[in-house]
Amino acid sequence: MTLEQVTRRTFLQGVGTVAALAAGCGRNAPGPTEASSIDRVIVLGVDGFDPVLLEKFVAEGRMPHCRQLMADGSFRRLETSEPPQSPVAWSNFISGTNPGGHGIFDFVARDPETMTPYHATARAEQAGTRLPIGGWQIPLSSGKLRNLRRGPTFWTSLEQRGIACTVLRVPANFPPAADETVALSGMGTPDLAGGYGTFTFFTDDPQSRTREVSGGRIVSVDVRDDMCRCTLSGPVNSFAADGRIAEIPLQIDLDPQRPLARIKVGDETFVLAEGEWSDWIPVRFGLLPHVVDVAGVCRFLLKRATPQPGRGRLALYVSPVNIDPSDPALPISNPPDYSRRLVRELGYFYTQGMAEDTKALSAGVLSASEYRQQATFVLDERMRFFEHELARFERGFFFHYFSTLDLSSHVFWRTLDRGHPLYSAELAAQEGDFIPELYDQIDLAIGRALETVDDKTLLFVISDHGFTSFRRQFNLNSWLMDNRYIRPKVSRVQSVNSYFADVDWTRTKAYGLGINGLYLNLQGREAHGTVAPGPEADKLLRELAERLTAVRDPLTGDAVIARVHLASEIYSGPYAADGPDLIVGYNNNYRASWDTILGGFPRELILDNTDAWSGDHCVDSAFVPGVLLCNRPLRRDRPALEDLAPTILEAFGVEVPVEMTGNNLL
Repeated sequence: MTLEQVTRRTFLQGVGTVAALAAGCGRNAPGPTEASSIDRVIVLGVDGFDPVLLEKFVAEGRMPHCRQLMADGSFRRLETSEPPQSPVAWSNFISGTNPGGHGIFDFVARDPETMTPYHATARAEQAGTRLPIGGWQIPLSSGKLRNLRRGPTFWTSLEQRGIACTVLRVPANFPPAADETVALSGMGTPDLAGGYGTFTFFTDDPQSRTREVSGGRIVSVDVRDDMCRCTLSGPVNSFAADGRIAEIPLQIDLDPQRPLARIKVGDETFVLAEGEWSDWIPVRFGLLPHVVDVAGVCRFLLKRATPQPGRGRLALYVSPVNIDPSDPALPISNPPDYSRRLVRELGYFYTQGMAEDTKALSAGVLSASEYRQQATFVLDERMRFFEHELARFERGFFFHYFSTLDLSSHVFWRTLDRGHPLYSAELAAQEGDFIPELYDQIDLAIGRALETVDDKTLLFVISDHGFTSFRRQFNLNSWLMDNRYIRPKVSRVQSVNSYFADVDWTRTKAYGLGINGLYLNLQGREAHGTVAPGPEADKLLRELAERLTAVRDPLTGDAVIARVHLASEIYSGPYAADGPDLIVGYNNNYRASWDTILGGFPRELILDNTDAWSGDHCVDSAFVPGVLLCNRPLRRDRPALEDLAPTILEAFGVEVPVEMTGNNLL
């Protein structure tokens, strides 16, 4: 079961129609303290901006604005988080401290009592008492959403000193706090179904069947008399006693002579040609008849509308249903009407935190060129919003986040790495220019920012990490089981591949969860803990670290794991004990397997990665530093992400909170 499947039916359960409070937020924009010579700080957050590729492209004569910043200001490789995962790294940036100070350690967290996994950055709390009426359950109190990132945020300190802040799409900021900061939530914001993004693919291909895939659903349909009638799924209906999925009717009429389709979904009707994308289509899902519904927006791609031998006639992709920013069912902006104002000014937009549909590409639903089109839509939208908001930014702090370089590097790295199992000369020839083109687009955004810079403006361009190839995957939990740290209830051969099924916790010593985390089955913490805290736990941790770094790939002879960090040695702060006990730092070209992330036990320990997700950064942090560009000289040669928060605060003359462990780079 994938993370999307685990959460799809649970994230919104009990939240239902929690709506953003419709309250305006009047604000002045006072300047910094008198002691500061800076009245504006601009930060461009570029996820996955890699320093090796940056230097390569600059040397080739590309990226003139980055070259200008390197010559006139500063360029450094930026130390990333441990582990170098986006929600962890951006939380280091936000809080000015390490994971022990903000409590985000991975994309995935777990309840040690139940071993249930959940999204690490946000969690829904069930509504209170429910009143059963017929087949409905009417909540007598609202459910709540909690942002699980803790610790300080530097923009709160700025706002408290009267310095206006605009923070657009920074990861790990859903739901945004109800303070004075103008904010739009980013990575961590769910789609309307409650997951990281659930696409739908309708097809009459006779070889296809209705099934769940990672990040989506394939629906087998019938086309009769040039017509297909089906339904589009939305969120879990938290008002229904049986927990059913809310649906709306979808009708597809195919033109008998031309490759066209007329599509009617809900109250909307539109026509697409084969190969054409729709604009944003608003949809509404009824939850409580005539009383409660929730609004979403989605995009359609008509992939096929003409018969093909053995493949059927219809192939229709529907994007994940995004929360409608003009009528959000969940809080996605601050003030609450900010997203509505953006729709009035710029039109509908992606609200889903990870908007580029890499899952549809990995599932074979979108081709490489179709994914490239969709990712370009996202980047073009981000550029429009960036230029729009930058144009009206006068004083204070401004942050804007770009995601497309990261997610597209994940799935198109195979066009750059000839050693990857999925490298093909044909794909490299067709799409190998996409990653370089994205770097050029980022350089254009940097150029737009530079046009606004004066001697009282501080400009940073930062990334949370760089990139490397993901050629081979390691089944950590299978290794733990083969080495008797995990004990099955049945024999190893019979043990199944689902989430920790058949584990005998009363004899298990350690387990892996998430991409880089390894936990002890600790007495007093896990429900059936077997390892005593203190000397026994310490000995086991060092034993695991030593044995894991000795693992070699029989195919290549390379070490699979470069370093294993003891969390107690790298984390500090009030939440340090909440994370994994060991952080597994994989070697270049290796990463945790897809099954490891949620506790699977395949037979093979090390195998090729044959997913389109061919590049990654969830390795040892030394291999994937980020980028730091600044229009001022920097005094530190080894800057880290947590240094940005105190640097920004002191640039404005604002005192740094004691919880922050970073240093001023200026």
